[in-house]
Amino acid sequence: MKGMKRFLTILGLLGTMSLQARDYNILDYGAKSDTTVLCTAALQWCIDRCSADGGGRVVIPTGHYKTGTIILKSDVHLHLEQGATLYGSTDLRDYRRVKTNYVSLRTHVETIQLIYADSVENVVIDGYGTIDGQGRAFRKLSWNDEGITRPHLLRFVQSRNISVKDITLRNSGCWMQHYLACDRVRIDGIRIFNRNNYNNDALDLDGCHDVVVSGLIADSDDDGITLKSTSPRLCENVTISNCVVSSHCNAVKLGTETNGGFRNINISGIVVKPSSDQLEKFFGQWIGSSAVSLEIVDGGVMENVNISDFTVEGTESPIFVRLGNRGRGYIAEDLDAGKIIPIDHVGRISGIHLDNIQIRHAGSMGCSITGLPNHPVENVTLSHITLHHKGGITLADLPAINDSIKDEKEKDYPESTMWGYLPAKGFYVRHARNIRFADVQVLTDEPDVRQEIVREDIDE
Repeated sequence: MKGMKRFLTILGLLGTMSLQARDYNILDYGAKSDTTVLCTAALQWCIDRCSADGGGRVVIPTGHYKTGTIILKSDVHLHLEQGATLYGSTDLRDYRRVKTNYVSLRTHVETIQLIYADSVENVVIDGYGTIDGQGRAFRKLSWNDEGITRPHLLRFVQSRNISVKDITLRNSGCWMQHYLACDRVRIDGIRIFNRNNYNNDALDLDGCHDVVVSGLIADSDDDGITLKSTSPRLCENVTISNCVVSSHCNAVKLGTETNGGFRNINISGIVVKPSSDQLEKFFGQWIGSSAVSLEIVDGGVMENVNISDFTVEGTESPIFVRLGNRGRGYIAEDLDAGKIIPIDHVGRISGIHLDNIQIRHAGSMGCSITGLPNHPVENVTLSHITLHHKGGITLADLPAINDSIKDEKEKDYPESTMWGYLPAKGFYVRHARNIRFADVQVLTDEPDVRQEIVREDIDE
């Protein structure tokens, strides 16, 4: 009896061992901790073998490694040990051009990425190591060259069950990470520094569903945490919390591309502050353009969005809500490459709640909530907000300010600073319906003749 029990115990242990995922250490397959040697082939072989074997960990041990494009596969866990740094090659010839069959505004051409995945599931990137794209090496050659001649560092397309945790991401050629049409994404505890090139966003969630982002610390030249919709697929069911964001542009932004729009978005517990590194700027303002920008300009809808518990230092125009009519279209999968589906209607913003936002050392521009004639922003509540800025606007300044705001700028790129100084030192509200303010304070260091809130074409 005892022998039988012992035999069954051994069988159980063997069974458990057989179910454990295997590790694939890249040093065992030809990689070298030497940045003069390209490790792309060894990395890709480990990824391919790991996925084919049913999954496991591809381990990048402590050391410095260089690679071109690697393509992630399903059931692969890419783990960077503490002290491991994976550098992107600075030679474009080391990057593989890829094209997805999911077509949106930005995917109808071949693109380049350092790490890429399309139509995968159950993928993890984690560890306390670093991925450095060395993006300064890629010069901006044209207005829309991001992903064409300047690689993204990380891009997932139409993938599911994706987790990125604890790692440090640095120095992309353009956007740091782009998640397009992905479901069930978890981003937790990662650190981002992206101030070495144009279009240096920290995080872009594009038409994604069921996303949780927490504990992110980001310092970016361009937008920080950005939700987009470059196809009719909405960004929806997204929770973002407990993050620290520095940006020369918009710390948290819904937009600019908005073909589908945004629904059921909860963003809370965010600290917005200027970067500690103020030696270089490609876009935006030294203290940041906005803390929160909520935009619909390419059709689409924005509804049930909750923004709360922000602590903000700086930004020229901290809160910006904009319904415009730029009308940029998208490319449908069943059309010839490059053929655009036009946007022939104005979108909609309704059901926004901004609560408990404390702002200090802001610029003197003021904040704005603006729609268009016959297309109002609707049902917005602002509560428990303190806006503290320098002030200093005099009676002599008002004629130029009021003249500037007469231009609706219906087709313009939406930017919180697009009108310059606003007629209100707090909130300028135009073409809007059912906008509620509760416990909103505006404080200025210097006297400012503007009213706290100015309303035009308002239906309460």
